[in-house]
Amino acid sequence: MIFTGLLELSWWGYVLAALGLTHVTIAAVTIYLHRCQAHRALELHPVISHFFRFWLWLTTGMVTKEWAAIHRKHHAKCETEDDPHSPQVYGINRVLWGGVFLYVKESHNPETLERYGHGTPEDWMERKLYTPFSYAGVFVLLALYLLVFGVVPGLLIWLVQIAWIPFWAAGVINGVGHFFGYRNYDVADASRNIVPWGVLIGGEELHNNHHAYPSSARFSNRWFEFDIGWAYLRIFQFLGLAHIKKVAPKIKLDSAKTACDLATVQAVITHRYEVLAKYAHTVRQTCADEIHHLKARAVVSVDWTAVKRMLHFGAESLPASEREKMSEALSKSKVLDTVYTMRQDLAALWQRSSASKDELVRQLEDWCARAEASGIIPLQEFSRRLRCYA
Repeated sequence: MIFTGLLELSWWGYVLAALGLTHVTIAAVTIYLHRCQAHRALELHPVISHFFRFWLWLTTGMVTKEWAAIHRKHHAKCETEDDPHSPQVYGINRVLWGGVFLYVKESHNPETLERYGHGTPEDWMERKLYTPFSYAGVFVLLALYLLVFGVVPGLLIWLVQIAWIPFWAAGVINGVGHFFGYRNYDVADASRNIVPWGVLIGGEELHNNHHAYPSSARFSNRWFEFDIGWAYLRIFQFLGLAHIKKVAPKIKLDSAKTACDLATVQAVITHRYEVLAKYAHTVRQTCADEIHHLKARAVVSVDWTAVKRMLHFGAESLPASEREKMSEALSKSKVLDTVYTMRQDLAALWQRSSASKDELVRQLEDWCARAEASGIIPLQEFSRRLRCYA
């Protein structure tokens, strides 16, 4: 007779048990490994920190130093040949289905660990157990699952647990998260938000938000986005088990300001991704109306989707065929040309690292003056709001 285990559950009971146990693993990855260790966005109480480290040893065999180092290198070398797991380099299929092998390969690179693995735990438990016997934990877990759930259910739940992180984290987040989805911010890499409700993978689905503000403990930035990892952190914070060090900054407006100063420049640069997103949103209806007029007169055949993409990410993000159509549309419309030129000039402001503070203030003030003299009402309104940044 096959041993049935200490717990006898219905089939849906085993399913719920598997989902609950794997969710604890996801929480450990996003809270402990990612937000706490890799990015130092928060500090955890030693009890929570040690629990997560022990749980990850049982369920994944991952070493904290290796994970943090590989992830930090991913941010430092994103979408280049040195990126450990970019689908833009290796292809989406290789990262989605074989991302775990790319992780293991990079974990054996001593240069990566030496350069990017600083500040991770090096206590007795790490030196004597978690690192030298990193894969022993998963077999301890197997024995526990067989004892608690029985042979067949225990083995199946264990297999799901073992495959959960390699597929969802190494595959989906590192693969799909840099290939498909929506973007709130025009960051230099290809990161995407897979969905706006980060539940299944602990909030990691909000990947573009994370790449825009990598040191933020909160991944949700828009009103309709939900980061369950952040919800857990707020509970930990309330209980005194976590200290939040950094979150994505919020825009502050001073309606009394009428001229640009250094504080305006600093705020615009700090919120540069949101500034461009707000700019695109502000002028999109004006551009839509202009495209409609141009098409009505059979002047151009540019697609509205391409115009929206240009507003958010620049003309260089368009395919060559669309760039030619866009160039023609800009040459035929003063409104479109002005809106796009002003967008590029605004984006260039935070790319001028050699400019002095006074020069940056003058450049921003000049930009606002040109926007307000353009005769385009939404552009004028955006400029007046920009002056209020504090």
